[in-house]
Amino acid sequence: MSNDEMTPAIADGEERLYADGHPFDDVHYLEAKIILQGLRFTSVQSFFDFAKIVARVAKREGVDFDPRPARGLHPQIREVLFLDTKDFLLYNNAFILRRRFTYEDGFPVGDPEIVFKFRHPDMETAAALDVRPQIAGNYRIKFKEEILPLKNHLGGVRSLFSHNVEFPYHPRGVADPTAPETLTRVFPCLGTLLEHSGEHVELVNHTAVEEVLQQLGTLDFGKGMIAPCNVSVWRTRGEQFQLVGEFAYQVHYLRREDLSAKAIQRSTAFFHALQDEAKDWILLGTTKTAAVYRLKGNPPQSHE
Repeated sequence: MSNDEMTPAIADGEERLYADGHPFDDVHYLEAKIILQGLRFTSVQSFFDFAKIVARVAKREGVDFDPRPARGLHPQIREVLFLDTKDFLLYNNAFILRRRFTYEDGFPVGDPEIVFKFRHPDMETAAALDVRPQIAGNYRIKFKEEILPLKNHLGGVRSLFSHNVEFPYHPRGVADPTAPETLTRVFPCLGTLLEHSGEHVELVNHTAVEEVLQQLGTLDFGKGMIAPCNVSVWRTRGEQFQLVGEFAYQVHYLRREDLSAKAIQRSTAFFHALQDEAKDWILLGTTKTAAVYRLKGNPPQSHE
């Protein structure tokens, strides 16, 4: 994909299969993200200050921004725990493992959630990695093309392909959920990486992340391409250190042909223009995950 066009990638050719004969997962989400400076977010009003920038750019680019779907919604609070070996063996090999808790009125609700990702700039590499877990319950696959600004300067776009699986976390009856034997049993794709390492996973940089996320409404790029959008801030539990913020919008589609070329062009133009308009807010060269891994210095290698 060129750096100037926000076009979802679709594989061509004959059907590709995993080892058990299951077809490769296809990309069904297009998610655009702009990483923002964490220190910009000091109150709920900060979210709506950024929403004004979004509305201004949308109007100029002929995109319909509708705040009504988010009217009356309060910020959502989630706790995010990243798990990895001491030497970041997962992240250095393009894997991300995290546990997520949702809170309402100060208390956790529902089951915690496991999110396991393989994230790579090459779509074929990401698709070929079978992320399906070996668990008794249900799980959900989400294969996304994530659109980000360029690493070193504003005005362009780059892609990461995020092959995700999500499922409720039920550790009951598991002797040690942090052990490599457990992880390779649940995620067979980690077998080669972890089977001889003997390393348990632990909380990355001993840091629990608190996410505060505010829905802003929807962006309508035309031809049925409607994307819910939100802005969030990640901060450390305890110290309340503002790590990073993020503006994001996401489109779900079943088939590539469901998306209009004109709508995609309008989305690309909006993404470029928003970078220019919000340049004083933007933080380049990182992702939310990377900010957590780099918190104590000595950043690991990654494909992000």
